[in-house]
Amino acid sequence: MTDNNLGATGMYRSLVPLGEHHLPPLPYTYHALEPLISEKTLRIHHDRHHLSYVEGLNKAELKLMEARQSGNYAEIKHWQRELAFHASGHILHSIFWTIMTPISVGQPGAETRRQLDKAFGGFIPFQEQFTEAAIQVEASGWAILAWNPAWGRLETLTAEKHQNLTAWGSIPILVVDVWEHAYYLDYQNRRADFVRAWWSLVNWEEVECRLFAAMQADVSISSCAAL
Repeated sequence: MTDNNLGATGMYRSLVPLGEHHLPPLPYTYHALEPLISEKTLRIHHDRHHLSYVEGLNKAELKLMEARQSGNYAEIKHWQRELAFHASGHILHSIFWTIMTPISVGQPGAETRRQLDKAFGGFIPFQEQFTEAAIQVEASGWAILAWNPAWGRLETLTAEKHQNLTAWGSIPILVVDVWEHAYYLDYQNRRADFVRAWWSLVNWEEVECRLFAAMQADVSISSCAAL
C-alpha cells in the first residue's frame, strides 16, 4: 500500500489511524535520476530504508497505544525515542522524493527567490551555505531549508540522526539526505560530489509550492490571547 495522504508540507491532510502509515510511491521511475542517482541506489533507499522508517513508526505507535491501554510505561523512554526517530525519517524522506525531478528547471521560483534574498542575501549565498552545511553534517543526517512561521523567514538547519538539532515550529521545504545509503553506491566517500550534483535534480516548482503552503501556517511564539 502507498501513502497518498501527505500534503504539501509533508504533513498529513487527514487523520491517519495509529500504526497505519504506508510507504509513499516515488513520483518518477527508479532509473529517472540516473546518472546522478542510480536505479540501484534509489531502489535500496526507497524500498528498504524508507520502508524501515514506516514500519518502525507503525510499531512505535502501536507499542505506545499498548502502554496506554495497560498502564505499563516501563519502556516509555525507548518507544518515544523510536517514535521520534522513525517519524522524522518517514516525513523527511517523503519530502526528499518529491523535491527531486529528472527535468529540473534549475532555478528557484519567484517567491522562493524573494524569500532567499530576504533571508540570505540571494540564491548563491544560500546555495553555498546549504551545500557546506550538508557536506559538514557530522556522521549521518540531513540539510534542511525550512520556513519558520514564528519569525516569518527561511532558515537552514542540519539534523544528525534526523530527530535532533531541529528548531521547533520550522516547516521543511527543501531537504537533502546525507546518510551514506543516499549516495555511497554511486559516490563512495565523496559526499561533497553528491551534494553538488544533487542541485541539478531539485524540483523548484515543488519547493515553491511547499513554501506557499508553509507560509500559510499561523504559528507564533506569542500567546494565542495576544494574537
